[in-house]
Amino acid sequence: MFSVFGRWYQRKFSDPDAAMLLILILITSALLLLWGDMLMPVIVAAVIAYLLDWPVTQLNRLGLGRSPAVALVLICFILIMVFMTVGLVPVVTKQSVSLAQELPTIWQNAQGWLLTLPDKYPEYVQFSHIYEMMEGANQRLVDFGEQALSASIGSITSVAALLIYFILVPLMVFFMLKDKLYFTASISRILPKERRLIAQVGNEMNVQIANYIRGKVIEILIVGAVSCITFAIMDLRYSLLLGVLVGLSVLIPYIGAAVVTIPVAVVAMFQWGISPEFWYLMIAYGIIQALDGNLLVPILFSEAVSLHPLYIIIAVLFFGGLWGFWGVFFAIPLATLVKAVVTAWSSSPEHLNGKSEQA
Repeated sequence: MFSVFGRWYQRKFSDPDAAMLLILILITSALLLLWGDMLMPVIVAAVIAYLLDWPVTQLNRLGLGRSPAVALVLICFILIMVFMTVGLVPVVTKQSVSLAQELPTIWQNAQGWLLTLPDKYPEYVQFSHIYEMMEGANQRLVDFGEQALSASIGSITSVAALLIYFILVPLMVFFMLKDKLYFTASISRILPKERRLIAQVGNEMNVQIANYIRGKVIEILIVGAVSCITFAIMDLRYSLLLGVLVGLSVLIPYIGAAVVTIPVAVVAMFQWGISPEFWYLMIAYGIIQALDGNLLVPILFSEAVSLHPLYIIIAVLFFGGLWGFWGVFFAIPLATLVKAVVTAWSSSPEHLNGKSEQA
């Protein structure tokens, strides 16, 4: 057993570059696990700076200086965020409160409908089963309400953290963009000389992560806007709230679309019942999801590394469990990083040298 492991280790890590890549991954993982929450503002600032570097570079090529280009791009970004916050958040919040106030009525109507099932289908449904199910559901709703109340009280203490994001993150983004060459040179001096595989993985991920995040932001905007417009045209209640939820659901591949279908169907059923309007809405919603999965995603992510759906679901569950929202958002780039690292370790130095000589 130990000889097998020894041969595998010799084959994979006898190359100093492979060993350096492993050490870098272990150190980075340890830092994120131990101080990930503390460093999250820095990570968020680095991600935003990474995304905004492209327009800054384009303005720089047009003749605008680095500092004015950074200031212009950052001001435009902040204005867009403020506009979305002022214009979108109040309406979504208002509709969320209205929906929360109507949830008891929706649940009461659902209970009345469930109680009619034993009369319609006495061979399959018993009153005792319905009562047991409703009693368990009511208890879970009470527990959920207590947790939501405690979370809302606890969120008061997170105002300081929110101020950190609103004040320090834009400041860090500005310095990261303005002094990009200085920071990259400093990181280069820290990295070991044996960094062939580190550079290989970095070059691959530089393209993949940028394409993914930009594509995902565009997908959220398109799917959310189309859903809001469709729901508003069909006169669905809480159309903006549900449209925003549908747009954000694309963050979690496969799982998000399935989960967000529940509130859309519940609100439509409460508003119209099982009627033609309900089925028209569900058909329109299904068309939006089909166009997103079969047309929009292939166009936006045509250059992304293809991953099997099972790997994507595992990545969402794993990284989401580790880092919550940000883990879900970066699940596919992180899965792509794992794939790039495995590919780099699987490539022997002789194979890579042969490729470079042919080039």
